[in-house]
Amino acid sequence: MSWQIQMVGTGSAFAKKYYNTSALILKDQVKVLIDCGYSTPQGLHALGVTPDQLDGIVISHIHADHVFGLEEIGFRLFYNYNKKRMKLFLTEPIARVLWEETLQGSMYNSAENCVQLTDYFDVVILKEYEKTTLFPGIDIEMIPTLHVPSKNSYSLFINEQTFYSADLQFNRELILDEIIGRRKCHTLLHDCQLSGPPIIHASLQQLLTLPQDVQEKIWLMHYDDRMEQFIGQTGHMSFILQQQIVTLPE
Repeated sequence: MSWQIQMVGTGSAFAKKYYNTSALILKDQVKVLIDCGYSTPQGLHALGVTPDQLDGIVISHIHADHVFGLEEIGFRLFYNYNKKRMKLFLTEPIARVLWEETLQGSMYNSAENCVQLTDYFDVVILKEYEKTTLFPGIDIEMIPTLHVPSKNSYSLFINEQTFYSADLQFNRELILDEIIGRRKCHTLLHDCQLSGPPIIHASLQQLLTLPQDVQEKIWLMHYDDRMEQFIGQTGHMSFILQQQIVTLPE
């Protein structure tokens, strides 16, 4: 049996040509969204996917390009789809700050008794390093990874052998020893900063230092508007494109 991942957006936080990096996990009729940035609702619209067709959303961290689209999704479910509450999957540290420090300012509405995150979403807390079945055929494991110091951020193992970095500083040991060595992952979707000093993202130059057999497993995402200029300069790695679908084994 197989499942698919489809990119809703592939752009960096400041990209204008591409939607914020987010992806749909597709299994049978189930659709689970990974992250929901400010332009993700537009990316879903381009795919013909409406909020009520989503079965759940997984959140990796609380930067705007990963969570600000939750306001639109939450409001539309509440007002346009009869107060439907979809599942929102996230760890306890993310849940704690997502409402109080990010969404509350715009979504708090005492007149409608919407005063907490659970008034808009069915919040499901995921434990770090624990594989959880979100829906039949869709298993997720959240692992803490370094993006911005002092801010909680997670990468995902999907169905054990697919790695999705969300946002991540380059970590050669994690890739070679854990992702490839111990877990034997066949597919890696990794964020990629195309140029400039790598401060909070892995750079293309850093990823190019990986062995060829590892590069061949990597799809590059979260890139800036100059992506086309770097085609042919990514070694044995490939850019994954908006709306592209990759079929993966369970």
